[in-house]
Amino acid sequence: MPNPSSIRRGVLLGALAIAVVAAASYAAYVHFVAPRPALRLYGNVDIRDVNLAFRVAGRVQRVLVDEGDAVQAGQRVAELDPVPAQRDVAEAAAAVESSDARLALLVAGNRKEDVAQAAAAVDERQAALANAEQELARENRLAGTGASTAERQEQARAARDQASARLAAARQAHAELQRGFRREEIAEARANLERAKAALEQARLRLDDTRLAAPSAGVVLTRAIEPGAMVAAGTTVLVESLVQPVWVRAYVRETELAAAKPGTPVDVRADSLPGKVYGGRVGFVSPTAEFTPKSVETPDLRTDLVYRLRIVVDDPSGTLRQGMPVTVDLKPAA
Repeated sequence: MPNPSSIRRGVLLGALAIAVVAAASYAAYVHFVAPRPALRLYGNVDIRDVNLAFRVAGRVQRVLVDEGDAVQAGQRVAELDPVPAQRDVAEAAAAVESSDARLALLVAGNRKEDVAQAAAAVDERQAALANAEQELARENRLAGTGASTAERQEQARAARDQASARLAAARQAHAELQRGFRREEIAEARANLERAKAALEQARLRLDDTRLAAPSAGVVLTRAIEPGAMVAAGTTVLVESLVQPVWVRAYVRETELAAAKPGTPVDVRADSLPGKVYGGRVGFVSPTAEFTPKSVETPDLRTDLVYRLRIVVDDPSGTLRQGMPVTVDLKPAA
């Protein structure tokens, strides 16, 4: 009959043999079969923020989002009181209408009625000159008879000259009305119209700028202004954390640069999200060396000069957060 202790010893030896074989098989798989990263780096998530501000000054009428709210690109997030800008638009629109009417008048020329009235004035001045000339001729004939004096002759001559000057002025006015306005006047009016149109577009732009929109999808980090506040142009109203792009800032030694070329695919893992792997690629390698930052240094890198990497991460779920420490495995070249 077999000894029980011998049986137990045999079972233990068999289990040990199986364990040794399994361990050896796993080590061989890891060494020869399992894919290994070409380079492992450690870094931090770097998500950009943007300060949202109005381009014009005014009184804040509404703030439509709060801290923690998700916003989409183009979504309206705040508004200024639009009344002053609306009045500017109305005034500028009236100036455009006035300039347009002035240009149309100059291009069309003078009215026929005005030209006819100027022609009648010429005829009137012509008749007045004829009467003055007749009066002067009569005084000249009477000069030898003693019925006229030198003073009356001088008065008749002055009246003739005055009538002649009035006729010349009337003819010039009539000719100008017939010719219409000068090209320079029309060009000036056209330029004034374009200036008025530009002022209208500027006024409309200022009205549009009373409405603040998110430039891209993101999350509101800070609400800095409340309704009723007077703000200057450029004053931060909200701070938004952008959803895209998501970057990782990491560092490599000079000897590792060959494995970290732009475009190299990577796997990114966060300590706080075990089992989750994010794809990405190396997007930028700094051309300038620097000392290893304290936030990512390891004992063997404390005095090394390193190069900064920007790694673009695909994170459609939006689970990575600013400053989160991550491990980056660069995939070996195919």
